[in-house]
Amino acid sequence: MKIVVLGGGESGFGAAYLAKKKGMEVFLSDKGVIKDEYRSLLNEAGIEYEEGNHDEAKILAADWIVKSPGVPKKAEIITKIHQKGIRLSSEIEFASEFTDAKIVAITGSNGKTTTTSLIYHILKNDDLKVGLAGNIGKSFAKQVADENFDYYVLEVSSFQLDDIQNFRPHISLLLNLSQDHLDQYNYNYEEYALAKFRIAENQENDNFFIYNKDDEMSMKLLEKLEIRAKMIPFSTKLKLREGGFVNGEEIEVKLSDDFMMKIDELSLVGNHNVANSLAASIAGKILNISNESIRNSLMTFQAVEHRLENVAEIDGVKFINDSKATNVNACYYALESMKQPTVWIVGGVDKGNDYTEIEDLVKRKVKAIVCLGIDNQKIIDFFKDKKETIYSTSSMEEAIKVSKSLAKSGDTVLLSPCCASFDLFKNYEDRGEQFKKEVLK
Repeated sequence: MKIVVLGGGESGFGAAYLAKKKGMEVFLSDKGVIKDEYRSLLNEAGIEYEEGNHDEAKILAADWIVKSPGVPKKAEIITKIHQKGIRLSSEIEFASEFTDAKIVAITGSNGKTTTTSLIYHILKNDDLKVGLAGNIGKSFAKQVADENFDYYVLEVSSFQLDDIQNFRPHISLLLNLSQDHLDQYNYNYEEYALAKFRIAENQENDNFFIYNKDDEMSMKLLEKLEIRAKMIPFSTKLKLREGGFVNGEEIEVKLSDDFMMKIDELSLVGNHNVANSLAASIAGKILNISNESIRNSLMTFQAVEHRLENVAEIDGVKFINDSKATNVNACYYALESMKQPTVWIVGGVDKGNDYTEIEDLVKRKVKAIVCLGIDNQKIIDFFKDKKETIYSTSSMEEAIKVSKSLAKSGDTVLLSPCCASFDLFKNYEDRGEQFKKEVLK
């Protein structure tokens, strides 16, 4: 079988490596430049590849094409693949066909990385043989090739779900929906939301689908979608007969037996993290992990880097790195959890953002806005009548200097950009690292 892999990063190399190990004929093609570490891994594994080009004849001669999430679905080569009717899969689809491990797959607009890491922590803490992959950690395909795990916990994006045919997790989890990546979905929120729901489309009645009863779009779509898996809800607003909910000062999960825990014992703070902890607890209960073990995991879990990460307190000013907030809804959660007057650093590549969702929070919680991006005009235009103090900056060094001059003892400087990072940074991690470096400087 001829396999072509598009994209030579973590997931692309992993898929090519797995295909090679399974005795397939493999060719990897990357239109950009392949990083040195992956180039040397490809050479070491004896995988044929090209970079800076897509050899169409070679690509279109494939039996099966594996597309990395970074390759735009509107790219010309993708259109030609569809026209030829060649099977096109994401790495998670490809790798899942070569493992019998139970898969727990997590998607949603916000909280994916935190909840995925938390479920992995719960399983690992219970001494299960478990791998962490998808949009996080090491390539899923590479782990399937080299490891012998009984479970995988996968963070899954809509881009990965766009390219599935048979992907069937044992447990799927849809945390929430908000308007994100609309530029890739014809600026149609429902089209994007339906892409997320694909996580459950191949599940059968011996599988589980965990969903958020507080999420408006999820509930609207569930009325017209047919989900065959056993559906288990969670809510921070409603008491439920079955599922996870908040009961006074506690979280409670009602399934075959009950799990309860005080909210102030959770290691993660903020209402959104109560929801994430409920979802993770339900997954733990489905997998028969003891209450004691789940409680211990929820108390000992360390928050994810670049997600409401406390960097330092300098001269009474707290600096918080929330670089992973690449959409308005993620920033909403960050602003909601601010207890002190906040200097807010925002900006980058706008993905069709609507700032009305956070307008009220900005009025109440933010004392000054520091825009950070090549083009800050949309943010300035939206907030200029709502906030007196707005600055425009075009480097992290400048943004931190301006923020420091605006913040007094007792204030917080929050980097929560609402936007993608590609105008000034390699990715959100690079943006977060530069924030931390400049703060500590």
